[in-house]
Amino acid sequence: MIQEGKKAPALKLQNQDGKTVQLKDFTGKKIVLYFYPKDMTSGCTQEACDFRDSLPALQAINAVVLGVSPDTVALHKKFTEKYSLNFDLLSDPGKEILEKYGVWKEKSMYGRKYMGVERTTVVIDEAGKIIKIFAKVKVAGHVKEVNSVLAG
Repeated sequence: MIQEGKKAPALKLQNQDGKTVQLKDFTGKKIVLYFYPKDMTSGCTQEACDFRDSLPALQAINAVVLGVSPDTVALHKKFTEKYSLNFDLLSDPGKEILEKYGVWKEKSMYGRKYMGVERTTVVIDEAGKIIKIFAKVKVAGHVKEVNSVLAG
């Protein structure tokens, strides 16, 4: 299980262009690593667009945004193009990283239980240490919360 103050688990996934991305590629930068359930759904689209719109402010404080879901590289590509997303979406169809970060969980909707991604954001400092974990994220206002942690 991940914890604030501990080193973030390594990850190596493909982005929407099929390029391999690793956390260590961003050493020296703050990382906003957000886990979300599914491309092209209302909450996930809103969250992605909120991060897209706040990216210039995040870049100004040396931060990058990475989104992770179990969707395919091809679906990430469509999602990125449709909404002009300006950051990488990482594909984890095997759910290896989702499980490593503890966000692949049993969920319940209308009494039906199923496995899915619990919307979570992990903020990582320049040295790869977790400085904040936002669990069970509510999309409205979330990006402002992340920005305030990073602006510190």
